[in-house]
Amino acid sequence: MTEIILIRHATNDYVSTGRLAGWTAGIHLNTDGQAQAQALAERLANTTLAAIYSSPLERTMETASAVAARHPALIIQLLEGVGEVDFGAWQGQKLNKLRREALWQSVQVYPSRTQFPNGETFRQAQLRAVDALEMLVQRHPNQRVAVVSHSDVIKLILAYYLGAHIDFFQRIDISPASMSIIRLGSDRPYIVRVNDTSYLPVIQRANSSPSLWQRIVAFFNR
Repeated sequence: MTEIILIRHATNDYVSTGRLAGWTAGIHLNTDGQAQAQALAERLANTTLAAIYSSPLERTMETASAVAARHPALIIQLLEGVGEVDFGAWQGQKLNKLRREALWQSVQVYPSRTQFPNGETFRQAQLRAVDALEMLVQRHPNQRVAVVSHSDVIKLILAYYLGAHIDFFQRIDISPASMSIIRLGSDRPYIVRVNDTSYLPVIQRANSSPSLWQRIVAFFNR
């Protein structure tokens, strides 16, 4: 079986702007995020990896770079399929503005039907991410690989392999710099670990930011 370690990028400061990041360029790890990435790298330092893949955004590449520094024989390979959800016209918008959009209700209660304006659906994001992982299974049979991605994308992947309807994907919690592990082969898929942050410093675990849609709900329930 192929073992895939799904890693969410570490923390950044864009969250505090109250805007939806999406594919916004120039978002880097902050001081806490750098510490998280180093703790993650230490956890994986003695783990045999056949390859390291990453979403092409800076925050994922920086997290992957910390891991790659402990595996000097490997180079980071870009994997577009595990890039962030394409929020289209919503990208970079203030959350308090998006709250007034009619689409908001669909995002909250019926995400499987959500089409972001000039963007993609959650269904499309899930399909491309799962296709990317299935490609890795073919490329790395009986090997272990690390894949650095984003909260919603990892949740969509886990929901797929759990056999959960896409409308339930937000029930899965994926913290910054966390690891989730799945094993894929000719048998049924196995979810080995979900949202492991045990290797992070206690203060880092306590300060881990919630997922995008948890932040949105919390923002308007203050």
